[in-house]
Amino acid sequence: MSFCKRLFGPLVIGAAFGLLCLSAAQAEAPQLKGQAPGWYRLMVGDFEVTALNDGTVDLPVDKLLTNAPPQRIGALLERAYLKPPVETSVNGFLVNTGKKLVLIDTGAAGLFGPTLGKLLANLKASGYRPEQVDEIYLTHMHPDHAGGLMHDGQRVFPNAIVRADRRESGYWLNQANMDAAPADAKGFFQGAMASLKPYVDAGRFKPFDGATELMPGIRAVPAPGHTPGHTIYVIESQGQKLVAWGDLMHVAAVQFVQPSVTISFDTDSSQAAPQREKNYADAAKNGYYVAAAHVAFPGIGKLRADGSGYDWVPANYSTEGK
Repeated sequence: MSFCKRLFGPLVIGAAFGLLCLSAAQAEAPQLKGQAPGWYRLMVGDFEVTALNDGTVDLPVDKLLTNAPPQRIGALLERAYLKPPVETSVNGFLVNTGKKLVLIDTGAAGLFGPTLGKLLANLKASGYRPEQVDEIYLTHMHPDHAGGLMHDGQRVFPNAIVRADRRESGYWLNQANMDAAPADAKGFFQGAMASLKPYVDAGRFKPFDGATELMPGIRAVPAPGHTPGHTIYVIESQGQKLVAWGDLMHVAAVQFVQPSVTISFDTDSSQAAPQREKNYADAAKNGYYVAAAHVAFPGIGKLRADGSGYDWVPANYSTEGK
């Protein structure tokens, strides 16, 4: 045996043994769980749009979806490798126009269970602070969209004006309507009233009436059905367009393939289904981005017609800020 073999042979064997031990030790490290902060950013013309995740919630969609046989709903879920309950994203969208900072929907805070309420933390993680928000546009006043307005009776966004359709506030902030509602629906009214109260008391809630240009580049378009004043928001800059849908749809695996499927959360499903089909067709025809509250985060993509239904095409991931 040469001198080199006698000298280095034991070292090589020892090093290999050490690597094996190190690998074994690393394999035993505890799993860390969790996710990265839930924000995603893209440009729409000169406007910066940041998707903010409020968390996810398990929904028994097989019991909630209506206007289709259970077997059909089950088959569509299985086609997407899903089964109930479906873990469902809750998303809000922050728009920086360069002059104003606008938040579309605020998440649930503590009104919809412990797995939601992350929007504020994700807003901060994205680089913004709640006091910077100038205006908040609510698509509607269900708790997973309006609950994040308030914490312990105080305004979470102290400098913001809150806006929603007058039909929406007239319905959900009406005590007589709450008194007349079924017991299992009263919580929706209570959540809306509690969330909006600090802004109403401060004179910072300013409803609008129907189709309205809220500021240059952002306009409200009525889309009633899911709720009486449900509104979508059209964002346009430099010839580019994104439409924030709110709850125009809930379950991508089912309602893109079969838009006629409705959900029991709808105040008037006979209105909600035609609104969905009209907006699907327009988005597919014109090729603009849509931002959906309950499509898997970040909930931004485009639609492509496919027979009697549609395909969802998620936005291509980019780090180039364009």
